[in-house]
Amino acid sequence: MKEAAVVDSACLIALERIGQLAVLTSLFEPIYAPPAVEREFGSSPPWLIVEAPQDQALVVALKMVVDDGEAEAIALACERRCRVILDDRQARSVAKQLALPLIGTVGVLVRAKHAGIILAVGPLLSALEMGGFFLSDSLKEEALRLAGE
Repeated sequence: MKEAAVVDSACLIALERIGQLAVLTSLFEPIYAPPAVEREFGSSPPWLIVEAPQDQALVVALKMVVDDGEAEAIALACERRCRVILDDRQARSVAKQLALPLIGTVGVLVRAKHAGIILAVGPLLSALEMGGFFLSDSLKEEALRLAGE
């Protein structure tokens, strides 16, 4: 059984740029995104369930420390009680403070390798960097170690 998740636009954009958007649907179901993430991503794939968080007071409070998409994604994950996929350091810190299960784009790729969905993480990390995404050396090293590469 697949796990439900709320996704932020950074993950959608990153995976789309490297031709790996389908990895999400192989690992997670259902996949939710709030309206701000849909706007930031610029489209809504048929498998993406766009849903606005109900707790607007929480969204407003979260917007004081993270961007609109991240605030709505975190609030929606709280309401749905499911994993949130975030890459931004500040947004991840907020999600951890709220005790949300959390994974990032690189973690999604490592999980996909373990599930046999992709063959290797290393080339995809390189593709992410060539696509303009910053990955620290320590993150790359840890991802490759976890992927057994």
